[in-house]
Amino acid sequence: MEEVNHESAGRETPNGGRVSSGIDGLDDVLCGGFVPNRTYMVRGEPGAGKSILGMHFLRAGLDAGESVLYINLEESTKNVKENAASLGLNLDGVDFLDLSPDSDYFARNLSYDIFSPDEVEGDSVTGEITTRVEELNPDRLFIDPLTQLRYLAPDDYQFRKQILSLMRFFNVQGSTVLFTAQATETRPDDDLQFICDGTLNLERTDERRTVTATKFRGSDFRSGPHTLTIDHGGIRVFLNQLPQTAGRKFESETISSGVPELDQLLNGGIERGTVTIITGPTGVGKTTTGIQFMKEAAGRGERSVVYLFEENERTLMERSGSVNIPVKQMLDQEVLSINETKSLELSVDEFNERVRAEVEERGAEIVMIDGIVGYKFALLGENDELTHNLHALCKYLKNMGISVILINEVQDITGEFQVTDDGGLSYLADNILFLQHLELNGEMRKAVGVLKKRTSDFERQLREFRITEYGVQIGEPLTNLRGILSGRPEQPDDDFEQ
Repeated sequence: MEEVNHESAGRETPNGGRVSSGIDGLDDVLCGGFVPNRTYMVRGEPGAGKSILGMHFLRAGLDAGESVLYINLEESTKNVKENAASLGLNLDGVDFLDLSPDSDYFARNLSYDIFSPDEVEGDSVTGEITTRVEELNPDRLFIDPLTQLRYLAPDDYQFRKQILSLMRFFNVQGSTVLFTAQATETRPDDDLQFICDGTLNLERTDERRTVTATKFRGSDFRSGPHTLTIDHGGIRVFLNQLPQTAGRKFESETISSGVPELDQLLNGGIERGTVTIITGPTGVGKTTTGIQFMKEAAGRGERSVVYLFEENERTLMERSGSVNIPVKQMLDQEVLSINETKSLELSVDEFNERVRAEVEERGAEIVMIDGIVGYKFALLGENDELTHNLHALCKYLKNMGISVILINEVQDITGEFQVTDDGGLSYLADNILFLQHLELNGEMRKAVGVLKKRTSDFERQLREFRITEYGVQIGEPLTNLRGILSGRPEQPDDDFEQ
């Protein structure tokens, strides 16, 4: 179940709507966006993306026909616009109040109480802010960074008192306010967290960036951390939760592999909305068997998607083409998509978003993850987190009526049969199809069998398995062999099926 925090739940939202952050994923975190006419803080260390988030916020206002104001207290307007342009963000139409200092501005003015303009010579900083806000009456206001004003206040108490007064002034003007804050060891920002209506924490580690909502008055929000990325186009946010409620309606029909003997083993094939683990040692034919189901689906005009974690697309295409599985043609006809994932390139949140796009936007009917071990090594996250996500992802796909194929590699080439090396994933499966290398009279052979099928009965005999230039071939049941699962079968009667 999705985890949703409730703070002041049920409080009526002003104007009955939300103010978009300009970032779709972040609006999802905030259950629709910011509550209008309130004040929100964005926290984070330098380089975390605070200013970029504010740019999205103002750009969304312009796109909605609103008036917006950027109060820049640290970087010049020229630098702000250049930074935005480097990310492909257009700030044309944004009004700026540039209060960025020169090198010694704040040193000169440390003794000034900026909130009492009648006690200092000339216009105070606050006077400039209030005058511009009254003139423009902005729908959206972004202050970057508000903590810069702390250096002009006589003490922390006066700073908190006057900032609270300033925020009330903005709210009276009808503005939705976003401001950035950067805490230090000597100057924490805890006081600002009490003043604002909501807080977003941006964090950056060597592996990933995240955003977490820790406070959001008057609304629900989705607990974090959620993955945040910054590239050309600005910020993207990926939820750390998958929908686990009832998905779309689908017919619970059986899907054929296109190989009659394999279908016979599976009592007709695999069903829609089920998870199938194809397991076995390296080189035994697991991926080819999975692609065989997709070849048959392509003949029905259905779309499939493969996520490669243990080999590249070129190798898959060449290998499949040599065994009569026309992967290139399937790609050209757009009934197959291949996604090659490089090591430590994606977080689990980003990966989930890619899978959802294939299912919800492009209509994929079969999803194959090749393989489970590579998935755990390639994606960013702890092993327990990745295993938990795989469970959640499979549940989501099943709810959507997707046939899921998980390719799992066990380490032993021959020996006692095992479903998985870690023993923690077999309960995920509705179907378990296993492939095994055999050593017989000094020759390597292969066998295939079904270990589990939740939705129906299945054939309990083992059959010889071969991959030829004509594709997957399944032989007659191996009734004259014993000890096949050990990898070293005995042959008490007839010779091995030729």
